[in-house]
Amino acid sequence: MSDDSTLSPDDHDPDDLLAAEYVLGLLDGAEWRAARDRALVDAGFAARVQTWEARLAALNAEFPEMSPPDLLAKIEARLFAQPKRRRFGWGWGLATGSVLALALVAAFVVLTPQAPRVPGLQAELVDESGALVLSVSYDRSATRLSIATTGPEPGAGQDYELWVIDDSGVPRSLGLLAGAATEIITDLEPGQVLAVSLEPAGGSPEPVPTGPVLAAAALTEA
Repeated sequence: MSDDSTLSPDDHDPDDLLAAEYVLGLLDGAEWRAARDRALVDAGFAARVQTWEARLAALNAEFPEMSPPDLLAKIEARLFAQPKRRRFGWGWGLATGSVLALALVAAFVVLTPQAPRVPGLQAELVDESGALVLSVSYDRSATRLSIATTGPEPGAGQDYELWVIDDSGVPRSLGLLAGAATEIITDLEPGQVLAVSLEPAGGSPEPVPTGPVLAAAALTEA
């Protein structure tokens, strides 16, 4: 090992002390850069730096050579952090989304108030002979009256006319029955009476039936 006296900087020579601190790495960032830049342009100071590098080279020989640590991967990991991977794949995610969508639909159906069902009305009108039959159904939500007619057709110059009779007892014409199936838009209520009469072609000339009433029946809930 070298004599310790050869490793002591000259305290009376500030340049020698600065060169020793520079080589030993005792200067901070700004001072270190200033000393490095000075060694590039000041030949005398550069010589002191080289002298101290030679003096300290013997100390380096006492330590085994070691490869510098590979810090690149750690530096990149800190600078460019990768997002954490999800613990589920696309299939699981899509399945979860589907289940969630179905749950939302089910909740919407359950929570959405449903309009109460309005029962329809029905009646069956049959004449005395049983030959003429009117099967009547009424959709209260659509206010649509459907009549299916079976039996003999009215004679020449005649028509079947349908009437409704409410609590007032006054008949109100609903219209003529045309063929086997007739639909009429009108307002009806349970308990009202339907009646069919045989009238001149085109219907009764009066606000009430003028021909014979062939059949009648009350509307009941279906």
